Amino acid sequence: MATIHLHEGKDKSLRRQHPWVFCGAIARVKGQPEPGETVAVHAANGDWLGFGAWSPTSQIRVRMWSFSQRDVIDPQFFKQQIAAAIEYRQNLQINSDAVRLVAAEADNLPGITIDRYADWVVVQLLSRGADYWRDSIIEALRELLPECSIYERSDVDVRKKEGLAPLCQLHYQAPTASPLAALWITENGLQLQVDIEHGHKTGYYLDQRDSRAAVQKYVKGKRVLNAFSYTGGFGLYASAAGAREVINLDVSQPSLAIAASNHERNQLSAPDNRQIDVFEALREFHARGERFDVIILDPPKFVDSKANLNRACRGYKDINRLAAMLLAKDGTLLTFSCSGLLSADLFQKVVADAALDAKRPLKIVERLYQGADHPVQLNFPESLYLKGLVLRG
Repeated sequence: MATIHLHEGKDKSLRRQHPWVFCGAIARVKGQPEPGETVAVHAANGDWLGFGAWSPTSQIRVRMWSFSQRDVIDPQFFKQQIAAAIEYRQNLQINSDAVRLVAAEADNLPGITIDRYADWVVVQLLSRGADYWRDSIIEALRELLPECSIYERSDVDVRKKEGLAPLCQLHYQAPTASPLAALWITENGLQLQVDIEHGHKTGYYLDQRDSRAAVQKYVKGKRVLNAFSYTGGFGLYASAAGAREVINLDVSQPSLAIAASNHERNQLSAPDNRQIDVFEALREFHARGERFDVIILDPPKFVDSKANLNRACRGYKDINRLAAMLLAKDGTLLTFSCSGLLSADLFQKVVADAALDAKRPLKIVERLYQGADHPVQLNFPESLYLKGLVLRG
């Protein structure tokens, strides 16, 4: 096994079991590890620190599999880790047949995301190490979830940083599986259509399940604006809770078509779906003097690197300023950030500055985070990526 030796003083985060080793921390490599191959990481004084996956083209040069010398990184290791993650989710008793089964670093499996949608499992492999162990991961899922079909959606941009091409493929289709084109899940008593082949992420935003439920206590009889609506999950929950009007804004017509289907499937009045750029729409609403009782802002990730953090903050400030200006008296703004590089404290500061610029005093009445099937590792603060504020003003 090849060994990685760190520079003096660069072992502190690993000793605290943070799972990433950046290229600048590495003093030398002993051996010639293949991309994705398991390596042993040592401190400058020779102390063994852990086993990880080698990624020669990424800024994150090693992602750690284990901090125990007793572990053997082999197919059985991945089966055991995945089985433990699945068991944890089963014990949560989530009111849905759609759940995140494996949450990458948060489940000690860096670069591996696995979601279940009814009788389909969607795998997303984001790193060299995850890609290296693909066959073992798929085999483990076949054994642990024999009733499920398995589809891979490894088509995210982060793979480019790992030197990997995008890859989408069907690994296994169970004889009784639902057709991909007609895949429906049930979440808190509502039915929603999921497009695992072409949709965002692995098909749906499972991390917002709790927040979608939370919105219901604010919307009865209200005019609701759901911005960056995707397939209209927040809007569907609002309609089910008695909202007077629901307007979904999104640039994707296929996503809005699913939003309409979701309402029809649940026998709810059709929402007002508008295909438009959200920034443009909010400015037009402001120009016309329109107001909304409840506004939901769930934008895509604005921050993909520390280098563009300031630019992303300006984007978050602008969108929240526009929303605050459109909020009716005693209205409610639910605003979110899914950017792991933007801390909860900084996000709150950005939103506070936006409210000041809009001359709308707002107060926090609730904080929202990713669901329990997206756990947070204490030693990996980046795993707390989704944060939301419920504001009244």
